[in-house]
Amino acid sequence: MTLAIWLRKAEVRLQTGPHPERARLDAETLLLHLIERDKAFLIAHSDERLSAEGAVRYYALVERRLAGEPIQYITGEQEFYGLPFHVNHHVLIPRPETEGLVERVLELAAGFERPRIVDVGTGSGAIAVTLAVKLKDATITAIDISEAALTVARANAERNGVGARIRFAQGDLLAGRAAASAEIIVSNPPYVPASDCETLSAEVRDHEPALALFAGEDGLSIYKRLIPAAAKALVSGGWLALEIGFGQAEAIRGLLAEAGYEQIEFARDLQGIERVATARRP
Repeated sequence: MTLAIWLRKAEVRLQTGPHPERARLDAETLLLHLIERDKAFLIAHSDERLSAEGAVRYYALVERRLAGEPIQYITGEQEFYGLPFHVNHHVLIPRPETEGLVERVLELAAGFERPRIVDVGTGSGAIAVTLAVKLKDATITAIDISEAALTVARANAERNGVGARIRFAQGDLLAGRAAASAEIIVSNPPYVPASDCETLSAEVRDHEPALALFAGEDGLSIYKRLIPAAAKALVSGGWLALEIGFGQAEAIRGLLAEAGYEQIEFARDLQGIERVATARRP
């Protein structure tokens, strides 16, 4: 059968799945991933035939998507801030909301000649790699408790040409960091309350790493440790920038104030949710 026929069959199959509104797009994305071509090729060569081996592989990809596996894990690809990133089940899929956190850090970094930046819980490396690409004079350290996540992050740094400019370290939050050694600490930590597990979509709940999602019963357990630890690791006048969850702004404000931070501010995402918290060490 031709590529066009296989594409239509896959679309019909995916219309029975959890995301029928994405059936055509997902079928096309999976087919392009399989044949390693772009959409222009598919349009121009839709009458080409898919090999028997290719058909078997395409069917398997479609079935994985039908079962609810995120398409980013199936293809192993996700774009973030215009850059390509590899992702797998060891790391969270980078999301558009986190681009707002990167934007804020870029603004803060402008206040330092050669900013020393630490990305806590780097995961895929999306934040650290993007900052390294955009800030040529920055010194960046990326930390994660998961060695498997760090493997992904290192590969993404190399892929985007900044492998030599990021120091990767395995550790729990800021453990081992010297006092007053960073101008900016940035983190998109786990912040989903464990009690909210069943409210998450099956794609997230069943496929993305729980270690990178959940943070105690209130979703604040990482912040309660990271915020005071960062106050010790930041230089005077240094900044802490955090991604936070829905409805957590006031609790985060309290934690930041208790730890002695000043200039506590929140920025909203495109949905109007207070998503990025920033605060300065006096």
